[in-house]
Amino acid sequence: MKPRLLKLGYFVWVIVPACLWLTYQMTGLPHVIASYSWVDEGRGMDPFAQRYYTRCRFIGPYGQFELPAQHGRCGWVRFIKQEDR
Repeated sequence: MKPRLLKLGYFVWVIVPACLWLTYQMTGLPHVIASYSWVDEGRGMDPFAQRYYTRCRFIGPYGQFELPAQHGRCGWVRFIKQEDR
């Protein structure tokens, strides 16, 4: 019996890197939040105060980005593409 050199099972591992590359192309690389600004309503640094965030600063592989908050909130991670720089 001759061994098969090209078997579909040998190439299943290619699916994972292909999915990672496709995800990178669609969403970009993750950047984590470093700081933020909010509207101070006289409660200062009270951890239980309601805050409306205005600016969010993210740091990651493409550098740092200061972006406006979305609906008064800042996420912990933002995916940024290289062309968005």
